[in-house]
Amino acid sequence: MTDGPTHGFDTLQIHAGARPDPATGARQTPIYQTTAYVFRDADHAAALFNLQEVGFIYSRLTNPTVAVLQERIATLEGGVGAVCCSSGHAAQIMALFPLMQPGCNVVASTRLYGGTVTQLSQTIKRFGWSAKFVDTDDLDAVRDAIDENTRAVFCESIANPGGYVTDIRAVADVTDAAGIPLIVDNTSATPYLCRPIEQGATLVVHSTTKYLTGNGTVTGGCVVDSGNFDWSANDKFPSLSAPEPAYHGLKFHETFGGLAFTFHGIAIGLRDLGMTMNPQAAHYTLMGIETLSLRMQRHCENAKTVASWLEADDRVDYVTYAGLDSSPYAERAKTCYPKGTGGLFTFAVKGGYDACVKLVNALEIFSHVANLGDTRSLIIHSASTTHRQLTPEQQEAAGAGANVVRVSIGIENAEDLIADLDQALTQACS
Repeated sequence: MTDGPTHGFDTLQIHAGARPDPATGARQTPIYQTTAYVFRDADHAAALFNLQEVGFIYSRLTNPTVAVLQERIATLEGGVGAVCCSSGHAAQIMALFPLMQPGCNVVASTRLYGGTVTQLSQTIKRFGWSAKFVDTDDLDAVRDAIDENTRAVFCESIANPGGYVTDIRAVADVTDAAGIPLIVDNTSATPYLCRPIEQGATLVVHSTTKYLTGNGTVTGGCVVDSGNFDWSANDKFPSLSAPEPAYHGLKFHETFGGLAFTFHGIAIGLRDLGMTMNPQAAHYTLMGIETLSLRMQRHCENAKTVASWLEADDRVDYVTYAGLDSSPYAERAKTCYPKGTGGLFTFAVKGGYDACVKLVNALEIFSHVANLGDTRSLIIHSASTTHRQLTPEQQEAAGAGANVVRVSIGIENAEDLIADLDQALTQACS
């Protein structure tokens, strides 16, 4: 899908994958609002359906607007290909689907978004899969959790909600030794701050709903394929290495090489799971990515300013922002995330659960929503919302305790955000 970056990030975020429309000369990528595509003739149709030729068949599988977005994200992440889908949660299932079989498990970080914890601990059981949760800072625990039925390790680059930063290279060394892929959710960092493939990740997933789109308008997800994993090295991944009955015995890895996972995601994943991204959502996300680097710079700058102010306030117990020198992850962040650690973090309010609720209700500029990565500053009390289904122990492990609120710092004036937090803390702690 892409030959790799030949220009700087700021250029690629505008131009990668996009070409003037051949019919009209339109400079911006058109929204191809169509369900189907006319075949040249019967032989052309047969070749497409038999995976002998690449092209557009039906928009559940492929769409020209979505194809541009896939190429752009793959290029920015340094991958060989990408498959976009309907949401970040869909992307996680799309990433696991070719790897897992009944009886298989995934080793997952304890520091994950609450909805992901629920998906991995509860929902995937219905497929006959299971998950083991470990602290990915404890590499021995990761090694010990991997067994003969483990098919992947899953973590977040910058974890939601706490803003913890993962040493991806260290975890990748463990997965490489075990001969299994590492899947990294790069939603909070974006490829501007972190390119997990360069640090050893096999697959990268995104909720494009968040920072990539950046404007809170559409949901979407994406799976980026590094192209580096040998799916035929053993018999653990038959969906990619063994004959596929639906395509007359075609072997995806043998036929498509480094693009095996990408082609499987389209030809099997989207075909059968149907988690399709619509072209209008792809268009909005393409528009958002054009300013990604500029927005991320401001998110990081504002987050550090606000986090520093909160850390010095007597009404706050602690702040988890890795961009602070006081953070236990400060040195790791400087090494692994030199451009910054994003706009997401939590802070603990003195007064506990009740004070958090009062704070959320008193804010005026911050929006109380179940989203992050918007240009607007956002806040939520995770323990009563996004992480409500977890046990108190799971909430604490995920950094979403009862006394904690999560903030996604936007690109407004930092002074205005501080003033809003100041007046709300006064009401919450009085």
